[in-house]
Order: sequence, then C-alpha cells, then structure tokens
Amino acid sequence: MADQKDFSDQAMQHMSALYTAALRLTRNPSDAEDLVQETYLKAYRAFASFEAGTNLRAWLYKILTNTFINSYRSAKRRPEIADVDDVEDLYMYRRLSGDQPAGLGRSAEDEVVDRFTDTEVKEAIEALPEAFRIAVLLADVEGFSYKEIADITEVPIGTVMSRIHRGRKALQKALFEFGAARGLVGVTDDGR
Repeated sequence: MADQKDFSDQAMQHMSALYTAALRLTRNPSDAEDLVQETYLKAYRAFASFEAGTNLRAWLYKILTNTFINSYRSAKRRPEIADVDDVEDLYMYRRLSGDQPAGLGRSAEDEVVDRFTDTEVKEAIEALPEAFRIAVLLADVEGFSYKEIADITEVPIGTVMSRIHRGRKALQKALFEFGAARGLVGVTDDGR
C-alpha cells in the first residue's frame, strides 16, 4: 500500500507527459488541463490503494484514460463508428512507393514520414475515431505494451491489438489522402 505523503514525489514527475497525452485525447488545452487535474485528484484520493512497486505511470494513464472516456465521451450519445475494414495493409506506403521496396537502410516508415510535417501527422491522428486514437497514442507515442494498454483501457488484449492495427491502417489512409490533397504525393492513373 502506498503512502499518500509520497504521492507528490512519485506522481508529479509524470504531469508533463500526462498533459501531453490529455491534449492529444481532448484536442483542447483547457479540456486537457481539466482532465489532468481530475486525474491527479482521483489518483491522490486512490493513492492509498496503489500497490507500491508496480508501474505508477501506467496506473496514472489508466486513470487519465478512464476519466476521459467517462467524462468526455459521455457527452456523446453514441461512439464514433469507422469503417476501416476495407483499407488494405500498408495502404499509404504502397501508394507512395508504387510497390517498390524502400531505399537501402531506410524503413518504409522513414520513407513515408519524411514527406509529412509534424502538424499534418498530428491532424491525422486527431481525426482517428476515439477508440483507435487512444490505442495508437498509448502504443506508438507513449510506448506502452499491449498488455499495459489492455490494463489501462480495460479491454481484452486482442481488442487492443485490433484497435492499434485498424487505427494504424486508418492513419495510413488519412495521411495518404492528406498528402495527395496537398500535392505532397502523386496519384497513379489507376487511382492508387
């Protein structure tokens, strides 16, 4: 059992990262501040139940994510639904490279990401449906494992894997379309 007087020393070091994650979730600085404040209030109140020696960062992210889902999604009557089943794997890479392998020593991701600004990637991530966005952010930005994400979001690990996979596919398609609309990438005669 953790001691509440240690809360400040242990938990406050994660505030900046939690704010960044909250900003990605809420897409609004004021809402992100409120979300972090509510997260820390809930964490402080429950800190006595925190099991010392376990992953405090993951515990805080779980509170943040659940608070976001419960508070901000409750404003919507129905969650967003996205149809990304028909998006092929490596959609963006294939469209950009003409099915050619990436340059020697460079990954496909490096070849593709070099063509977009941070702002464009951020906008594409923010446009993802909520469940996919949370999973992709926790995995690819925050670096949590599938098991940690499953614990944080309280969904089965298979669902986490599916959401990350589908979120990445949707992100690939969105980035390609974003790039094509701005002339960053060419479209072939067959529409690919």
